[in-house]
Amino acid sequence: MTPTLRERFEGQPAVLAVNAGSSSLKCGLYPAEGPARWTCTYEGLEPGGQPRLKAEGQSQPLPASAEPPMAQALTHLVSLLSAAQVPLQAVAHRIVHGGSVCVAPCLLDAPTLDALAALNPLAPLHQPHNLAGVAAFAHALPGVPQVGCFDTAFHAHLPPLEQRLPLPSALAEQGLRRYGFHGLSYQYVSEVLAARSPCASGRAILAHLGNGASLCATQGGVSVATTMGFSALDGLMMGSRSGSLDPGVLLHLWRQGWSHTQVEELLYKDSGLKGVSGLSADMRTLRASPAPAAQEAIALFTRRIVREMGGLVALLGGVDLIAFTGGIGEHDALLRAEVARALAYLGVKLDGTANQAASGDSVQALQAADSAVELWVVPTDEGRAAARAAMALLAG
Repeated sequence: MTPTLRERFEGQPAVLAVNAGSSSLKCGLYPAEGPARWTCTYEGLEPGGQPRLKAEGQSQPLPASAEPPMAQALTHLVSLLSAAQVPLQAVAHRIVHGGSVCVAPCLLDAPTLDALAALNPLAPLHQPHNLAGVAAFAHALPGVPQVGCFDTAFHAHLPPLEQRLPLPSALAEQGLRRYGFHGLSYQYVSEVLAARSPCASGRAILAHLGNGASLCATQGGVSVATTMGFSALDGLMMGSRSGSLDPGVLLHLWRQGWSHTQVEELLYKDSGLKGVSGLSADMRTLRASPAPAAQEAIALFTRRIVREMGGLVALLGGVDLIAFTGGIGEHDALLRAEVARALAYLGVKLDGTANQAASGDSVQALQAADSAVELWVVPTDEGRAAARAAMALLAG
């Protein structure tokens, strides 16, 4: 019999890690150590949506309510936690952009939230919803510390030349610089690898490949270069985001009469795998499709990964370890094999049997015995990274 939420914690304190989006709320309850003991996702939270709770492999609609969907989900969640008598130490919020204001986890007070709201234009798909989640939880759980954990923080101390954009100094002084993202994922993966391989303290390239995608080069577990920059649009081609794009394309579209809103929609929602394939942003759908455009989208995505990895290898002066994470990185064995094949000139050799067996449910080494570079799959847990950061902050 599956233990109840109360039985899992038995009065032990926990941190609730949350990731608030435009139509969903992902939550995980974390004890002091180890993985989440309970996770759930509330879906259908867009205006006019039909809220549903997905947990323990089951999905159920929430009872009818006059509350807005997000408020309804929070009311339901708080009721569950109260019934289970789980003492919450904090709510740890994944927030995409900390800018130059928040370079480490911090308590979220009103001035800090105002400063973070000013960064909304830099991550319009994520930041406003992240901050709306903070406000909602602060209202629903008064007295419980709200802690911000930032995807940019892992990259806060990039070398100055990695932060610099080739723009006038006056614009740099306004905060126009490269920030980097997916930091909670990279932090978690780095910590996992550090406990498993001495190579993790050398020259590593971490590949977070999902609907959002980026690469990060680390030296001694510290970020020294990453493909995302000023916004979460830069670098790799993604599920529906363009990645790096010649700015001249944007000038051309504006001259054609495209509005700012149309261009933003194109770059964030209608490009990447979805735009090239004309079919879907989901790699699984594209793999199953015989359409030439679907295969072209996969080939372009793979090529961009290989191209950007080559640049990071050059900056590192070589590479000792490559790790894959994120939905695609953890589950798409064919993509990992294609990337490894393209990097054979570096001495990369994949163990085909290990690669096929890696299903994304555990940390696994993938390299052949005579590979010059270690290869790993590490299922990411951004909630664990956020919860650990919140605990450390509160412990002082």
